[in-house]
Amino acid sequence: MRFCCLYAWFFWDLNIRRCDQHTEKQLVPHQGGRSVKVESDHSAVEEKGHHFHIDGKELSLVWAIPFIGLLLSIAIFPLALPRFWHHHYGKIALAWGVLFISAFTLRYGIGTGVFYILEVYLREFIPFILLLLALYTVSGGIQLKGELVGSPVVNCGFLLIGTLLASWMGTTGAAMLLIRPLIRANAWRTHKTHVIVFFIFLVANIGGSLTPLGDPPLFLGFLKGVSFFWTMTHVYKETAVAAGMLLVIFLMMDIFYYTREKDIPETNAANRTLSIEGKRNFFLIAAIVGSVLLSSIDMGVAFTINGVSMPTSLLLQVGLLLVITSISILITDKGIRKENEFTWEPIKEVAKLFAAIFITMVAPIAMLKAGADGPMGLVIRGVIDSNGGFRNPQFFWATGSLSSFLDNAPTYLVFFETAGGNALDLMTKHADTLVAISAGAVFMGANSYIGNAPNFMVKSIAEESGIAMPSFFGYMIKYSIPILIPVFIMITLLFFA
Repeated sequence: MRFCCLYAWFFWDLNIRRCDQHTEKQLVPHQGGRSVKVESDHSAVEEKGHHFHIDGKELSLVWAIPFIGLLLSIAIFPLALPRFWHHHYGKIALAWGVLFISAFTLRYGIGTGVFYILEVYLREFIPFILLLLALYTVSGGIQLKGELVGSPVVNCGFLLIGTLLASWMGTTGAAMLLIRPLIRANAWRTHKTHVIVFFIFLVANIGGSLTPLGDPPLFLGFLKGVSFFWTMTHVYKETAVAAGMLLVIFLMMDIFYYTREKDIPETNAANRTLSIEGKRNFFLIAAIVGSVLLSSIDMGVAFTINGVSMPTSLLLQVGLLLVITSISILITDKGIRKENEFTWEPIKEVAKLFAAIFITMVAPIAMLKAGADGPMGLVIRGVIDSNGGFRNPQFFWATGSLSSFLDNAPTYLVFFETAGGNALDLMTKHADTLVAISAGAVFMGANSYIGNAPNFMVKSIAEESGIAMPSFFGYMIKYSIPILIPVFIMITLLFFA
């Protein structure tokens, strides 16, 4: 019944709205395999009379229902019907994806529908999930041996090292490398959920704010002309304050819970020496980083299907990621993966859910990219004052709030263009504005499980290891809102107000 009502609502929207103008979008590849659609002034690609790209100005908020419905399903079903969700989450995600694409195809025609399916999955989802698969597989072949007891000092060490690594090997790479050793070190503890949550805050998000390798929006800025080391020299203060505050909060929380633990294990002197098994996989991690950088090189177009062009560099990246994944499986001792409690379930869960998120996110992203005249125009207009000046606190919060739920890379791009789109000007005259956009896009990905891809991966790996992670809303109500929001308010007062 619910889906029938939603279909009726969609058809009402289809009948009262007409599609008259369209704009072409150029796709720019960036880290994670995702592609970002950049508005241009050229006419849209046409095939059999169809304009393949939709104009977000013509969309109503009704089109966001499948995306919102999917988020609510992720939030509610694991609490209300946990067994049902565990066995059928893929089908539920598929239902929301089919609802959107079928209604979308009926409204805009089969040519446009097929175009978006190819664009989303061929150029965006497949490179994205293969990057996660490669990092997940390779990191699962690395084992830290020796006794590490999850004390507050040890846990802080993990978080600090991960935060520093994230800007150089990506938030996903750092998270996948360190999450299993961290889980093993805290396996004996009763209270350990907060350890994983702060790992998401710091390693999977905030730590990636210093170089274009750290997080997709910064890689996109690099492709748009922002110098490679610009973020390191301009965002380091915000990153240091945010990370420092969170580490202090974590240390106080961890000491509180640690003192309430019973039977704290003592390390055996013979096992205090740490060693690493599966070292060859570190070379594969370097190869993964290289494949990401490869996607930024213009090598022309490999092929075109139904108006969707596949860049040669992106195709090479996909091929390399498959080869790297296969090599890791072949060269890694099975005993290492067994001791790491390695399974394929976390990557399968992320693949099924994000396959639906990517397609249902088409409409909200188009609305956002429509700018000041689109359905989300109120947000865009709010970052510029009546004299045309930039409101940096609003840039920080608007970019961050939308990045908490939508893809942070196109969100970054929208506000980058709203601020003028000139990289040289933004790096100099309006440097504070670019800092606000960059920090908002990266930092606030930690606000929800879907704010950044490694968030959900870390959650799935932790749950697979028997750690009770909070629900979608539980994560926000218990952790991100009371902990992160005050930190971000302090960042605003110190640097943007």
